[in-house]
Amino acid sequence: MKLNRTLALAASIALAGALGTVSAAHAADKKTIAYLAPSLDISYWQWVGYGVKQKAHELNMDYVEFTSDNSPAKQMDNARTAVTKGVSAIVIGPVSSTSTPPLLAYLKSQNIPIAFAGIGPQPGQTDYTSSVTANNYETGKAEGSFVCKLAKDRGGNQVGMLSLPQDRENAQKYLKGAQESFKADGCDLVQMLETRGLTVNEAVTQANDMLTAHPDIKAIYGMYDEAGTGAAKALETRGLKGKIGIAVADGSPTTIALLKANAIQGIFFQEAVGQGIDGTQQVFNALTGAPVTKDLALVMPLVTADKVDSPEAKKVIARVFPPSY
Repeated sequence: MKLNRTLALAASIALAGALGTVSAAHAADKKTIAYLAPSLDISYWQWVGYGVKQKAHELNMDYVEFTSDNSPAKQMDNARTAVTKGVSAIVIGPVSSTSTPPLLAYLKSQNIPIAFAGIGPQPGQTDYTSSVTANNYETGKAEGSFVCKLAKDRGGNQVGMLSLPQDRENAQKYLKGAQESFKADGCDLVQMLETRGLTVNEAVTQANDMLTAHPDIKAIYGMYDEAGTGAAKALETRGLKGKIGIAVADGSPTTIALLKANAIQGIFFQEAVGQGIDGTQQVFNALTGAPVTKDLALVMPLVTADKVDSPEAKKVIARVFPPSY
């Protein structure tokens, strides 16, 4: 009996050891994804991160995040730190497209898959897994036509633009599309001001400066969400709500409320959460040998006040910002 108990104990210890080895191996196999945001002070980049984290959980991946504070140097440091910590893949909203070549060269040397979200790499770069952005050129054209119509409906053809920084490839594509539409539709872009901080207060100041310099502007093209909010605030203060049209890209609870109040006439929704989800799926595919789509350009549908509560719009909005908003 004593011998049997000893054998049983030995077998139990061996089994526990084997299970522990399997468990440790399983833990070692678990992949980690890092999200590198240009700034987590901006809601848009928080929402992309939400999408990355949501999809990572679904795929049984660990999630870590870093903010680059709009600094290319810190962005590079974050990438090195993530690799040192043993991450398996990276999803990034870069500080700028021009900041990406050294980052891509480093991650290639480390064999780390990388997906861009929202902002793509510098044109000509190819050493990335996937770039999940909006179809910025086509959206630029569509928003340009919409803004021109807003101006003409209000008795003029002069328009202004509150732009993203033009060192970003998405901003360049927006502008190119918009300029083509303005030319085709007979509107004049009389002034474009680039943001530095993507804040509402900055957009209010820029909209006021633009309207002071060009009082005949009849519509404003907002290239990012805070631009629409800032322009709407400026018009409200000047008693011009509805008299000057506004369209904006991105979308948020704030601009949806302004749309319903007719302070903004149209939103071209950009799927921030969806970009995080899709970018994560693409790098996971790269890690597991599944097919990868190198360039995903997501449609940005126009929603006006009369359509914002439709089932179709609600489906789109679910991929724009988290449900808690």
